Amino acid sequence: MAFTGRAALLAALGSVPIGIWDQGWTGILAINAPLAAACACDFALAAPVRRLGLTRSGDTSARLGDTADVTLTVSNPSNRPLRARVRDAWPPSSWQPGTETAASRHSLRVPAGERRRVTTRLRPTRRGDRQADRVTIRSYGPLGLFTRQGTHRVPWTVRVLPPFTSRKHLPSKLSRLRELDGRTSVLTRGEGTEFDSLREYVPGDDTRSIDWRATARQSTVAIRTWRPERDRHILLVLDTGRTSAGRVGDAPRLDASMDAALLLAALASRAGDRVDLLAHDRRVRALVQGPSAGDVLPSLVNTMAVLEPALVETDARALTATALRSAPRRSLVVLFTTLDAAPIEEGLLPVLPRLTQRHTVLLAAVADPHVAKMAQARGHAEAVYEAAAAAQAQSERRRTADQLRRHGVVVVDATPDELPPALADAYLELKAAGRL
Repeated sequence: MAFTGRAALLAALGSVPIGIWDQGWTGILAINAPLAAACACDFALAAPVRRLGLTRSGDTSARLGDTADVTLTVSNPSNRPLRARVRDAWPPSSWQPGTETAASRHSLRVPAGERRRVTTRLRPTRRGDRQADRVTIRSYGPLGLFTRQGTHRVPWTVRVLPPFTSRKHLPSKLSRLRELDGRTSVLTRGEGTEFDSLREYVPGDDTRSIDWRATARQSTVAIRTWRPERDRHILLVLDTGRTSAGRVGDAPRLDASMDAALLLAALASRAGDRVDLLAHDRRVRALVQGPSAGDVLPSLVNTMAVLEPALVETDARALTATALRSAPRRSLVVLFTTLDAAPIEEGLLPVLPRLTQRHTVLLAAVADPHVAKMAQARGHAEAVYEAAAAAQAQSERRRTADQLRRHGVVVVDATPDELPPALADAYLELKAAGRL
């Protein structure tokens, strides 16, 4: 009868029956002295685990959905070669479900006095900081009969950033911004515009923009061109209260708001405007003020990465007071919050005049696309009831939006995919009309 692996070795050392193998090591060692000697030798030749030196290097950040490679360097200072299995433990959300075992476990051989590297590839499924847990190393002897095992703490943090999927809309919005900025012939005039240059009049131009003094000095009619003012202040306000925790599709509403805020920040910084960020529920969760144009996106992305919804009701009065302190002069305040009737009517509307008296206020709300699908459902009694409930919910949102518009608020209500470009368009329209 032929055996393989440890069973073959045991049989060769002392013709030990397989039944004794099943009874455990105690019985085997008591019966077979040569086997005991072999096991002791194997244990002695296994490289010690506690003396190993471990260090990390690699990625410290990654966008949600991308990969991050973290390298673990294992140094073997002993005079025995290391044959080991390594488990590099991280939080469960560091990998896609079902892939942790393959990604976190490595086979390793390190000759005496040398070092080797293994790389753990993370693919996080949530935003935020992912911190390395313990590194467990199991060192084998040359016969594989006994092992030494130990753990090491090797700190490392990978910050998982918002994915910023709406950046695909940025080129088209920048093209429209260039039109407003005077780089093409499509120039407008409004309260918030400034003189740019003179050009020859063409039919259709606003006659109020004719420069009569310049016209008198030349043979053609001269017209003034205008461009939107630069260096306007924009305050992005993220409501991180309980309503931001509601899931729309596969992500919380807060994540959809962040995506829209990042597109608006990228566009506004290219337009020469200053962008700040405030995240608030019952207290200030994050505040970014005064970043330079080149640092706007990195600062916002890094700050947003660790924001999570708080399961508390937002204090609208405190949020408004903080926004007013953060924007002491006239600004565009973009409030990312809900359009649910109760939080708006009981929380925001009573304090809204304090904001609208000093600032232009734009409210961006994330709509659930599933509600629109429910409103179209027909065919059986349950579907009709769902359609009625969805129609009622849509009607309440429209009524709430109308209340806000009567207070002078610009409202953008769209699904997660549609909100970023719709918000960017609303900003450009305000800029073209000179309302910033």
